[in-house]
Amino acid sequence: MSAAQPLEAPRGSIVYNMLASLGASTMGILEVVGGMALLLVRILSRLVRLQLDLPEFKRNLYKMAVKSLPIVFVVALFTGAIVVIQAAPLIKRISGAESLLGWGAGFGVLREIGPLLTALMISGRVGANNTAELGTMVVTDQIDALRALAIDPISFLIVPRFLGIIITLFAMVIYADALALVGAAYTGQGFLNVTPRTFYDGLTTLLHFSDVANGLIKAVVFGLMIALSSCHFGLATTGGAPGVGRAVNAMVVAAAASIFVVDFLVSFVMG
Repeated sequence: MSAAQPLEAPRGSIVYNMLASLGASTMGILEVVGGMALLLVRILSRLVRLQLDLPEFKRNLYKMAVKSLPIVFVVALFTGAIVVIQAAPLIKRISGAESLLGWGAGFGVLREIGPLLTALMISGRVGANNTAELGTMVVTDQIDALRALAIDPISFLIVPRFLGIIITLFAMVIYADALALVGAAYTGQGFLNVTPRTFYDGLTTLLHFSDVANGLIKAVVFGLMIALSSCHFGLATTGGAPGVGRAVNAMVVAAAASIFVVDFLVSFVMG
């Protein structure tokens, strides 16, 4: 072999297969990111011109937000209780730490646990359902039928769902945060004899508005990622009924991964 001839892994070797798999995975990720970016541009172009179907928006908002209230209620209350139970051994060991229980629980719930768990729950309930609905419309040619009737599918279907998911997650995070703090306060009273007044005094005295804003900004960004993922994978569905299942699975995985990546980035930037 001459010195000028480039080195390459022989076909069928382990290195070749690893590189091929890595390249295919990278191209797949870039394709998804590019498709989501193009979809976002198309959605924003309709929003700028206020092109959306209001009845469809109201219907989706009711289905996404109002019907999510019971499950968010249960999960949020137990989330606050779990935070206090996990902190109980530390509170018992350190004298005078009872006054910090409200701050510790509020800091964890408002900045991290509340937005993250609520986003994962809305992703599984609302995002997956949205992907399944759009995917079913695609494989049964309902999207093409809308175009044949001169109805823009983005304005009629996607924009209302996009806004509905973002608004739903933002509202559910506020709702879940409040319930989690109630659950934490009364669990603290039951397990640690920390009165709700002591709990809320520590919460309001030591926490700052930036802690609340951090969680609410995450809620908006998480909602954006869930909305984009669910709409993109729904519209990209192929292969009939099995393709709908694959689209839902891909959406759940992509949304969960993007939520954790964005959570890291927002936490790093905002501190």
